[in-house]
Amino acid sequence: MNRRTAALSAALALAVLLCAGFLLWRQSHAQPGTTAQIYQFGELVEEIPLDQVTESYTIPLEGEDGAENVIEVAPGRIRVRRANCPDQVCVRQGWISDSSVPVVCLPHQVVIQITGGEGDVDAAAG
Repeated sequence: MNRRTAALSAALALAVLLCAGFLLWRQSHAQPGTTAQIYQFGELVEEIPLDQVTESYTIPLEGEDGAENVIEVAPGRIRVRRANCPDQVCVRQGWISDSSVPVVCLPHQVVIQITGGEGDVDAAAG
């Protein structure tokens, strides 16, 4: 490997690390006025001001035919901690802390979305 290739590789690695670090930092810091809304079967079940949460806690949701979801709320973020749905997409999505992507459990018809905050514009839309 020559010097130019090594320098380009190092610069690319540094750029990737900086981007990942920024995304992780942004994910862990809630915007002022950020609110999580939990819907089940299209109806609002709970509304949580994430910037006011000081300790982690869970919210159990039970649905039809034995459907169960456990929502975990932490300061500035929220996730589906556990679900008995077959695909587990909602659990694997992990924590959210902004309005860019909601958490959706289609089999149990549960949706968690975040509204408010200063950066309420979708990053893809700009």
